[in-house]
Order: sequence, then C-alpha cells, then structure tokens
Amino acid sequence: MNTIKDQILYRIKSANIAEQIIYANILLYIITLLFKVLSSFMQWHDNLFVNWLSLPADFNLFLTKPWTLITYGFLHADFLHILFNLIFLFYIGNLFLDFFSKRDFLIYYVSGIAVGGIIYLASYNFFPALKGSNAVLLGASAGVTAILVGIAAKVPNYAIHLRFIGAVKLWHIAVAMIFIDIIQLPINNTGGHLAHLGGALIGFLLTNQANKGKNLHQLFGSIFKSKKKESLRTVYKNPNPQKRAKNNANDQQKIDAILDKISKSGYETLTQQEKDFLFKVGKK
Repeated sequence: MNTIKDQILYRIKSANIAEQIIYANILLYIITLLFKVLSSFMQWHDNLFVNWLSLPADFNLFLTKPWTLITYGFLHADFLHILFNLIFLFYIGNLFLDFFSKRDFLIYYVSGIAVGGIIYLASYNFFPALKGSNAVLLGASAGVTAILVGIAAKVPNYAIHLRFIGAVKLWHIAVAMIFIDIIQLPINNTGGHLAHLGGALIGFLLTNQANKGKNLHQLFGSIFKSKKKESLRTVYKNPNPQKRAKNNANDQQKIDAILDKISKSGYETLTQQEKDFLFKVGKK
C-alpha cells in the first residue's frame, strides 16, 4: 500500500511545469513560516530567509544580493497572497501549456519575474516619490502576469466561463488586471504593481515575437538550451585520381559486356563471377 510520502512524490514527478512551480512556491512559503517562528523565539527583528531572498529597493543593497532579481518571485508575504497567485497560476498556467511548450512556460515565467524586478528597481531609484523607500519586493505576481498576458495575446478571444459572470474573453481579463494595477500605483503596494506591469510588458512582447515567427528558444538559447556541437566529417582524398579513372573505365567495359550478354542469352547464362561483379557494382 502506498504511503502518503509515496503519493506526494508520485504527484510531484507526474506534475507539469506549472504544477511544479506551484509546489516550489508552497515549499518556500512553508520555509518562510518556519523562519518566522524561529525569528519570534530568537527575537530577531526580521525574517532572515525573506531578507536573504527578497528584492530590495536600494540598488546598492541589491548589488550585494543579485540573485534576488529571480528569487523574490518565489516568496510570498502571507497566505492570501500565495493562495491567489497559485490558484491563478494553476488555471492560467495549464491553459498556457495547451498552446505553448514547457520551455516557453519557463521563459515567460522567469522573464516576467526578472523584468518586473528590473522595473521595480529602476522606479525606486529614479522617481523622487519612491527614492529612499525601505521596501522589498516578493511574490510570483510578475511571472503570473507574464503568463496571463502572454496567452491572452496568443488567443485573445478564448473565453473562460466564470461562475456568476459567464464567459469572459482572455483579453478582457488581461486588460482588467493591467488597469487595476495602474490605478492602484499611487494607493498601495506601488512596487508590486510596478512589477506586475513589467511582467505584463514582457509577456506581450514575447508572444508578439512568437506570432511573427520568432523562435523564443533561440532568443533565450544561451540560458535555456545548450548549443550542440557540429559533428566533424572526415574527407577522404584519392591519392591517385588517374588510377581511379582507369579502374572506372575498365568496370564500365565489363558492365557493358555483361549487359550485352544478358540481352542476347538471358541472365541465367551469366557465370557466378559475373553475377557477383554486377552485385558489387550495384552496391557502390
């Protein structure tokens, strides 16, 4: 009888890329909670795990933790934050995989997180209203938004049936999400909304390139795909071309004589040596 552990391992191994990303987010959220408990017992002012992986607004601090440009996208502040993101990622991510590949999913998701982080950093170090803020960025929303806008740009009129609402087209959902982010910029969570818009931008651009026939795997080949080495071909040179030409002429004379014999007397009159010669020439 399978144990719970075996069932969990089987589920993880059989999961698609969207579900694997969800599991990774859940695992890191559990670790975040454990560090939160540890921080309270040790009377630490901050959660060390979050501090180590979240993206800081201060550019100089970011330079000491460059990995946070990606790792912040796998952390979440609270239960509702991760719940909303992962439910959205499950449904939209599985729909995305109906039209794109596993590698495409990774390109959109990671690119959304990275571009969202870059826009966040640039905004907090350029706009006077945001400079000097002691803020950090965390959450998968930029990657999720890239997936949503990417699939909406691919099949904009694809309708999703929502309870109590009915059929809603993907492009309507994408535009509504972007509009909500824009109007909330001056209200709260400015950094998060800026990152969402960055994810939306890269999601649209990637699908726009794909619709033009551009290969996303080639655009990101150095990161997601190793280059194959071309096989070496050995070229053999005939050391004596005159001798080769003479041999070819002799073979042709023999072939003509054998064909002449066949036309006059039939194939059955050929000797075994002649038959073997024809077979050998036919394999060249």
